[in-house]
Amino acid sequence: MFFKILKDALKVKNVRNKIFYTLFIILVFRIGTHITVPGINVKSLEQLSDLPFLNMLNLVSGNAMTNFSVFSMGVSPYITASIIVQLLQMDILPKFVEWGKQGEVGRRKLNQATRYITLAIAFVQSIGITAGFNTLSSIALVSTPNVQTYVLIGLLLTTGSMIVTWLGEQISDKGFGNGVSMIIFAGIISSIPSAVSTIYEDFFVNVRSSDLTHSYIFVGILILAVLAIVFFTTFVQQAEYKIPIQYTKLAQGAPTSSYLPLKVNPAGVIPVIFASSITTIPSTIIPLLQHGKEIPWLTNLQSIFNYQTATGMVIYAILIILFSFFYTFVQVNPEKTAENLQKNASYIPSVRPGRETEEYMSSLLKKLATVGSIFLAFISLTPIIAQQAMNLSSSIALGGTSLLILISTGIEGMKQLEGYLLKRQYVGFMDTTE
Repeated sequence: MFFKILKDALKVKNVRNKIFYTLFIILVFRIGTHITVPGINVKSLEQLSDLPFLNMLNLVSGNAMTNFSVFSMGVSPYITASIIVQLLQMDILPKFVEWGKQGEVGRRKLNQATRYITLAIAFVQSIGITAGFNTLSSIALVSTPNVQTYVLIGLLLTTGSMIVTWLGEQISDKGFGNGVSMIIFAGIISSIPSAVSTIYEDFFVNVRSSDLTHSYIFVGILILAVLAIVFFTTFVQQAEYKIPIQYTKLAQGAPTSSYLPLKVNPAGVIPVIFASSITTIPSTIIPLLQHGKEIPWLTNLQSIFNYQTATGMVIYAILIILFSFFYTFVQVNPEKTAENLQKNASYIPSVRPGRETEEYMSSLLKKLATVGSIFLAFISLTPIIAQQAMNLSSSIALGGTSLLILISTGIEGMKQLEGYLLKRQYVGFMDTTE
């Protein structure tokens, strides 16, 4: 299905240009991920390769943190800033609420505010992460650790993050797919050969010949499990709940009814990223507080939040569930939905417009969030359990998050290509451009 859509898309000139433009931007990004920040000893990061927080940063930075490149911060500050702006529009900051109701003009103002917040977050995070990794590694990450050096590195990483954000915006405007998602997508794809190599070394290198049969069995089970999870994840990510809609005022020839589609997993992958960030932060901060000394209560606290332990898995799952409910209502605001339906002279059958519609939407979103949160927790915990059972590399533990991003981005890109092709069918008799 995907290859057929891609083949048809490549036959259309303007769609083909969008695809090639997207690939060009991704190539520029991938080149930037190999430009290391001056004054950094990348080898020191090898000692922190099993640090969950580093693996998480690698994921959201498109695998740029491995080389501590100028693009190391990736789109992480932009994602955080976007979520902050969304939250501020929920009757928290009146100015942002007003902009949210101003249509295209307000959207431009909100985008500008998002960029300024991104700039501040990127600078603070850049200095904090650099100082933290420099302290955690026995080999100095920064060759000359002083205030001037940290500020310079912070400026370089902040500039890199803004460039990556701009590249993502170019993909959204002139390419296809969501630019931020495509940047992360490209980084995850680039790390797949390394993950396969790690699994190969874990099962076949330095393994006794008598154990090779067991290795083949384990790898076979792993491949079948991955295929099953991919199928299940794709099915759930595409699943929709269709709310029937009726219209009271219609133009002549217009349909009398329609439907409002809601995803079964309305929150997407954001809850998993949030939960992963929170559970991995203690493993980075606590060693800094210990200063090389063993402090029992801090060690216990670190163990509690480590998502590779039983307690950490439970906390991880609870955080995913909580963030799923929270972000579902950020994505779909029942009050605004009820208001928009009333403005468009439409209603849900058997539900009165206004307050009852808002209550109906809230109840429905809670049910969808329950299903979505259980799905996200299952997909996220499965790789962690597999890592413990098969003694795999710790980087495999984030495989669930990576898989969700890959599948979500792939589905979104495919639907956009389908939309381009469908649009061409409708306007083809007017547009002869090929």
